[in-house]
Amino acid sequence: MKKIKSRLRRVLLLIVILFALLLLALYWLVGIAYGKMNYSEIQDFSSKPLQEDGVTNILLIGNDSRQNGEDGRSDAMILLSISTKTGTIRMTSLLRDIYVDIPERDGNRLNAAYSFGGPGLLMETIEQNFDIPVNRYILVNFEAFAGLVDAVDGIDLELTSEEIEYVNGYLMEYNRLTDRPQGTDNMDVSADGMVHLNGPQALAYCRIRYIGTDFGRTERQRKVLAEVFHKLPGSLFSGAGQLADELLPNLTTNLTKGECFRLALTSWRFLKYDMVSDTIPQPGTYSNATIRGMSVLKVDFETNKRYLRENIYGE
Repeated sequence: MKKIKSRLRRVLLLIVILFALLLLALYWLVGIAYGKMNYSEIQDFSSKPLQEDGVTNILLIGNDSRQNGEDGRSDAMILLSISTKTGTIRMTSLLRDIYVDIPERDGNRLNAAYSFGGPGLLMETIEQNFDIPVNRYILVNFEAFAGLVDAVDGIDLELTSEEIEYVNGYLMEYNRLTDRPQGTDNMDVSADGMVHLNGPQALAYCRIRYIGTDFGRTERQRKVLAEVFHKLPGSLFSGAGQLADELLPNLTTNLTKGECFRLALTSWRFLKYDMVSDTIPQPGTYSNATIRGMSVLKVDFETNKRYLRENIYGE
């Protein structure tokens, strides 16, 4: 009996040691990845928690800068909500033309908050107008977005011939800005249907704003992100080095190393979560208006606040 207990203790000790080694290895890997990112602290948000009421809200900001930093406009704003209460990962596009109250500023379009005060003022504006706590952000520039798609070996999406024409048009600007020969990555307009997109092509697809207004543009952004998220776990095993080199140096965030480690520890749960795509404002809760010469969306904030609380927090 004593021998059995002794063996059992040795087995348990071995399990504990292996588990500790795995944690150390994960922490080491997170540290390497985090070291490639750009950390930018925002003092007013440092003491605020990563998770509140079972939900982690991270604002994904796509800006039109070609380099790291907070210059340029917020071309895309997507609220990534990971909810342990509803078992969902919800991507909610916040349309840039929403007319909002900006703290210590006149009312303006939502993306103006980023232009006035960077990610901090943008998060503060979203919280004030939609009553949703947003304390963390990840800023992605053009190069990072294209690199992310390339790092997962591209994505497959269904495109119309009209969309492909616009992709080719936006590629002209991208090729000029990145010093690539014109015509690079141009797509065959007759090849509509399910097509494979590399990074520059996916970026061009996300920037289309003349089909389906801004609602269509933000839906395309979420489609690309959803496909990337689906392929990401496999890419971490097959091409983690490329993913780190292509993407991480082009990310700026106020997530700390410890918070990234916490997210990595619980990431296995997220594989079971449903991924949901959404937009604010909701259909029928806004009207087009012109304010001080600006074409904007006047929003029923109370209805949209209630919708967000119900769907993100399950209230």
